[in-house]
Amino acid sequence: MMIPRTRSISFRLVALGGILTLFLVLYTLTTTPSFEFLPFFSEGRIRSSCPPEEYSNGQWVYDTSATNRSMTTQSDAIEFSGFQGCASSREFYWHLGAGEKEEEQRRFPRVTNWRWQPSPQCTTREFTAEAMVRDLVEQGGWLLLGDSITEGQFFSLSCMLFPHVIATPDYVKNPYFDRAWPQNLYLNPESPLIRKLRFPPGFDITITPLVTFRRVDLLLEQEELVQLHRALYDPPEDFSLFSEEQAWNLSPNYYLQLFAAPLPEANYGSMILSTGGHWTTTLFSGYRDESKEQEGYGIDGVIQFFREAMSFWADQVQSGVRNMGGQVLANGKRGRRQEIQPWIWKWFNWANIEEYNAVFQDVLSNTQYSDIHFLPIDRPARLRPDAHVASDCLHIMTGAGVLEGWSHYTWHYLTQELRSQIQ
Repeated sequence: MMIPRTRSISFRLVALGGILTLFLVLYTLTTTPSFEFLPFFSEGRIRSSCPPEEYSNGQWVYDTSATNRSMTTQSDAIEFSGFQGCASSREFYWHLGAGEKEEEQRRFPRVTNWRWQPSPQCTTREFTAEAMVRDLVEQGGWLLLGDSITEGQFFSLSCMLFPHVIATPDYVKNPYFDRAWPQNLYLNPESPLIRKLRFPPGFDITITPLVTFRRVDLLLEQEELVQLHRALYDPPEDFSLFSEEQAWNLSPNYYLQLFAAPLPEANYGSMILSTGGHWTTTLFSGYRDESKEQEGYGIDGVIQFFREAMSFWADQVQSGVRNMGGQVLANGKRGRRQEIQPWIWKWFNWANIEEYNAVFQDVLSNTQYSDIHFLPIDRPARLRPDAHVASDCLHIMTGAGVLEGWSHYTWHYLTQELRSQIQ
């Protein structure tokens, strides 16, 4: 379906802190949009009801009304998670945390029965797939940029919004698509919502995505980081910053243009980025020091360079956003925990996630980045070390409430908290 009218552009970008990553949502406005036609904006000024600090200051509560039936087949994970299905076909049961072995299934349904309860002072907008799909159409879609954690969030969204969305590409027909290729959620042409939506001028349901994921591990291209490192530290000619470990990256120059692309090819309203999971001494091998096992093999050097890189990144994004006209907002093992547990193993960078978040928050506190704001909502994820996929402890599963909570709060923040600041 094509609606051939001109587009009134409004952009949002947002950022949140996560268990493995730093999640960013950047918010920009090229024009001042009117939201009076939307039901939840027709009742006057929107009041802030759940700032990120209050959202994060909560606890996981077990839902005693949820099923206690044992898992008998992998597909039970969909029911246990409360989904009607999932649109994405990429690594389907891997994302759902449903392994084939009996010992990998014993944690079900308990792992899916926890609910995040924000502080008593916090009231979030109730999530429904119908309301979120409406916002993605009428206020603009989400452009997700990041590593495999963000890819997990994309898969989770494909379940949260099912059956109103369809996903591409089809990984059943071709499981060998490159990780650099875009993944998209489109409005399902059979969704009953179509008759109720107010489509922006030029929106085409066969072309215009509601959500797009692109793989961007470091927020910057590796060559940009090499040049930045050389300018800062003047290393020896034979110094190599990176190992041969594979990573996928795009330049801010590229994804800011992608974000601003016009209808019908795009209708993005929010850009959500993540990084952190690949800022390790295995990828940044120039910093690796085998003699510093207890100190994370030289991770302190990576963190120091991360600070410089994020300052460089913020300069680029702030400049780009101002040219577009707007502002940027940044958020920053088994079983549920009452307190965040320290990490024992130093071979990956999980033990340093709090440092990465603190560095990023400190960088963005500089007044020169007045249009970039940090949203500290990483605590719920860090209290759920059980919420990982069956094959490893690094990736967050869909259905445990962690990824779903990130998406729910981001949606709430964009449509409630942020709108109250604009009005």
